[in-house]
Amino acid sequence: MTWTVLYLRSRRVPLALAAALGGATLVWALYLAFAEEREVAPTVVVMTVLLMVAVLAPTLAGPDDDLDRTASMRWPWRRAAHLLAVLLVALGVLLVTRYTGARFGPVALVVRDAAGLLGLTALCATVVGAARSWFLPLGWTTVAALYPMTGSWGAAATWQSQPPDNDAATLVAAILALGGLVTYSIVGPARREVSENP
Repeated sequence: MTWTVLYLRSRRVPLALAAALGGATLVWALYLAFAEEREVAPTVVVMTVLLMVAVLAPTLAGPDDDLDRTASMRWPWRRAAHLLAVLLVALGVLLVTRYTGARFGPVALVVRDAAGLLGLTALCATVVGAARSWFLPLGWTTVAALYPMTGSWGAAATWQSQPPDNDAATLVAAILALGGLVTYSIVGPARREVSENP
């Protein structure tokens, strides 16, 4: 229990969790107050998922790169559990709104985009570090939301903004989710430069 508390505090999980929940709650409240439709627009759903993933991304690395690689701990399992916990938090927060006046959905869209964006973020964390891991997901998703394309290749390139039943988009999201889970779990976040250490 003590280890878990120290782990969460060292990665500033409570703060990131509060920011993610606060952001999602703000979007939900605004939609509830001002929108005429009960179903939240797909673009807003995707951007809210992105917001939550981006806010939680810095928790993918601890303050000490060497400590996160010590051989006395089974880090791959812990990293996998961390990613799955982040996914469950994002899904839980957004899907619980299905029982309120402003609904984030459809469920398949939320699951696909949350898993895909989290996997992409985890992949980026292994290359550029957790602090910058949300840059590519933000840029890619923003372009995809503004300029969705049709056709198999177009749908694959803009998978975030495709309908939930689009096979190409689902395939890309699944590859990113699985690739991110496996790669991040095994490799871990990229080491930071000395000047970046807190």
